[in-house]
Amino acid sequence: MIVSTSAFILSLFLLLSLSASAHGETETTLQCLLHHSHPSHPISEAVYTATDVSYSSVLQSYIRNLRFNMSTTPKPLFILTALHESHVQAAIVCARKHGLQMKIRSGGHDYEGISYVSEVPFFILDMFNLRRINVDVQSETAWVQAGATLGEVYYRIAEKSKVHGFPAGVCPTVGVGGHLSGGGYGNMMRKYGLSVDNIVDAQLVDVNGRLLDRKSMGEDLFWAISGGGGASFGVVLAYKIKLVRVPEIVTVFRVRRTLEQNATDIVYQWQQVAHKLDEDLFIRLTLNVVNGSRSGEKTIRATFLSLFLGDSARLVSLMNSSFPELGLVQSDCIEMSWLESVLYWTEFQIGTPTTALLSRTPQVLTHLKRKSDYVKKPIPKVGLEGIWKKMMELQVPALTFNPYGGKMAQVPAKATPFPHRAGNLWKVQYMTNWNEEGTEAANNNIELTRKLYNYMTPFVSKNPRQAFLNYRDLDLGINHNGKKSYSEGKVYGIKYFKGNFKRLVQIKTKVDPGNFFRNEQSIPVFPYWKK
Repeated sequence: MIVSTSAFILSLFLLLSLSASAHGETETTLQCLLHHSHPSHPISEAVYTATDVSYSSVLQSYIRNLRFNMSTTPKPLFILTALHESHVQAAIVCARKHGLQMKIRSGGHDYEGISYVSEVPFFILDMFNLRRINVDVQSETAWVQAGATLGEVYYRIAEKSKVHGFPAGVCPTVGVGGHLSGGGYGNMMRKYGLSVDNIVDAQLVDVNGRLLDRKSMGEDLFWAISGGGGASFGVVLAYKIKLVRVPEIVTVFRVRRTLEQNATDIVYQWQQVAHKLDEDLFIRLTLNVVNGSRSGEKTIRATFLSLFLGDSARLVSLMNSSFPELGLVQSDCIEMSWLESVLYWTEFQIGTPTTALLSRTPQVLTHLKRKSDYVKKPIPKVGLEGIWKKMMELQVPALTFNPYGGKMAQVPAKATPFPHRAGNLWKVQYMTNWNEEGTEAANNNIELTRKLYNYMTPFVSKNPRQAFLNYRDLDLGINHNGKKSYSEGKVYGIKYFKGNFKRLVQIKTKVDPGNFFRNEQSIPVFPYWKK
């Protein structure tokens, strides 16, 4: 329904008169937004305040971690669901003018909820309406707006071509904005690198409300938003991505082995070969605690999940020569299109229509905690056995190992802000999910995750112990004294970006010296270096 500007003004000022004493920031900022509204693109239809009947559903529709969907979770003063670039520009100008914190949300999959939660008065700039995707097969590129999901991107590419894809994440409901700006990886990274290795242009609104592309923003800022987190530098509206070639038929498999089925030896061998395999082959390893063959007994199950850019006959031949310990046979392999493989990897049933990738409803919605690590040398068998024992003691956290090598080892560490390249054998993700409501359950499960993370210390990277920005972890904001140091960024910045952190700080200081674009783990401005 289209609301006239006069009707909106009346309803807005009635609302403001009721809430001004409680939310002065809301009043002044909303008045500013109205003043800056473009005649052709009125902002009235995009604003939801706490008194709107749709406010709660709009807020909750992109909360992907139920830890941050409790009654005690701080709520935004209002939500601006931008429908046009002018709405983004107005949001920046007005929030900056009135000193109101702005949180930028595209898909809401950030693990710590920092795109929609804050301890200070804030509003959400929600990008989900800006989801246009323009695929140009002839130039092998596509312009993708930040509010699009990965599933939508994959589907639209496949609509135009059976032999093109894009290297990004395996969860189809992830938003493009956060995923690409933080690095973005998936099961083609050994062949084609990260998502940011395949970005050729971008559109961004800067702190002054200017709409910039790669040429006008300059190479430094373009570099920063290609892996350094876009929300520290501006609002990314869209990325121009470079499509990659995929065969018409790819092959997948999911093979499970427990400790009783020689999982320790197989995992040990996976460590030796996963980063050296043919670049067309990616084998993810997930480890979790399951019930054993005898009642009441726990064991470890290793799941080997693969994407191979080729047919099953070639895959079995490669596995027999490179990784025979897994015992892969032809019947384990399933041939399908690359688009269908996305559904397989996210555990849709085989035969599910590929239109399922257009759904924005997550398959699973739960409470969760995630952490990350990098491994630089294989873990000895005695080390693996100790990890199994610790996992069975804790029971909750699972581990996922994503192998590197291939293209990941060929791209220089300074080519993008993402520095974790050559020398890393695989990345670890710690995964804990729970369904119980309440603070006690959250604290308990988070502590269990931390215990496994601490146990892994001897086996992972050191000085610094590295972490992946897109697996956001607010634990990393704790310094050696046990105090938070978010404002300085000394702890988390080096872990996420290593030697690239200093350049990110310098760029941030240049383009946003007042630190308007900030969150709990954003890039700090230059005075940080003098502290």
